[in-house]
Amino acid sequence: MTNTDLLCDGCGQPASSEHSAKRLQRLEWTTRYRPIHVGTVLLGASAPADDVEFLYAERGEFLGEAKYVLDACGLVTAGKSWQAVLTEFQRAGFLLTYALECPLDPGISEAAILTLLKSRMPALLARIRRSLKPKRIVPISLSLEPLLASMRDVDTGCPVLLDDGKPFARDARGDDEAATRLRRALGDVAKNRQAGATSSHALE
Repeated sequence: MTNTDLLCDGCGQPASSEHSAKRLQRLEWTTRYRPIHVGTVLLGASAPADDVEFLYAERGEFLGEAKYVLDACGLVTAGKSWQAVLTEFQRAGFLLTYALECPLDPGISEAAILTLLKSRMPALLARIRRSLKPKRIVPISLSLEPLLASMRDVDTGCPVLLDDGKPFARDARGDDEAATRLRRALGDVAKNRQAGATSSHALE
């Protein structure tokens, strides 16, 4: 068996030595800022191709998808180090992860992407239930829409927060309001959490 015969455990694509090394690097970056108790899993379809858009990359700036996620979560980056921003993201209970842990190979077809996503769903759902154990999941990729039926509460162990029945589509062209709607939805979650905490203290 050659390198090109091996498939990546994180995405199902051919796993060259470079591919595997980059996956391990992304996992290392992410693990450093994984919350002890995960409140919200922001779930994308696949990791961005450019590390500058990968939220946890130690690049000192947040562009593309990384900026979208931070904006949607209501986190301000101005005047803060990237470490401070990621620590704030972590302390708020957020974790950004992907159904496919690696970037997609150039030129891959939509049908092939869907096949990869479907093949990864059992492992993803098991990881969510057994390891992450979040309070809610928020899909942020339009590519995940065909898989929502597999993400019922009974499969994930927690609610799946949707945008009118669909993912909060970070990758939907022409939809500049996606981040606004996601920010509003996450803001409502935060308000409910604070209200619940206040009620608990009042009962004590």
